[in-house]
Amino acid sequence: MLLHTIYLIAIIAEAMSGAIMGMRRGMDLFGICMIGTVTALGGGTIRDVLLGHYPLGWIAHPEYLLFTIGAAIVTAVVARHLHHLRTVFLLVDGLGLVAFCVIGCDIAMATGMHPAIVVLAGVITGVFGGLLRDVLCNEIPLVLQREVYATVALFTGALYVGQLHLHVEPSVAQLTSIGAGFLFRFLALRFHWQLPSFDDKPIRGFE
Repeated sequence: MLLHTIYLIAIIAEAMSGAIMGMRRGMDLFGICMIGTVTALGGGTIRDVLLGHYPLGWIAHPEYLLFTIGAAIVTAVVARHLHHLRTVFLLVDGLGLVAFCVIGCDIAMATGMHPAIVVLAGVITGVFGGLLRDVLCNEIPLVLQREVYATVALFTGALYVGQLHLHVEPSVAQLTSIGAGFLFRFLALRFHWQLPSFDDKPIRGFE
């Protein structure tokens, strides 16, 4: 029950982030709804395909499409009155990131995967919806930039799997991992934590 509630919160949050991105790119209502839905359900779809987990979540439960489309439409109406879209976008995206990561880990564990694959499945679930969103919006994916993004998903997944390995109550492990992951993402945004990047000057020397 708790995991299902977390999932609904996650797809709504990710649909909101996708809708905000679509608005920033000047899309119409159809485009905003499509980007919101892809953002919310894309990562889980890729995970299920890789794990052979069928039917896909949104096919088995088509009502999820209504949640994502509804969230995108509401965001399109409300977000026009907000002045700091980037801050809202990053916060709801961070919530969706960590929640999806925990859910992806849980589904992978249910299929009997190795712990390393379980964590990787969580990362894929959390990251790839946003990656698809950015590609469709013709932007460099957030996960490929200096933002501490995939690292947050990796931390969240490893923390969740580690707690379960230590026999922590699943509901406690879920809430703890989501809370710690979201705090990590918030602090990274607040203090501008970044991974090292590399310019192309040394590479040009080989041309």
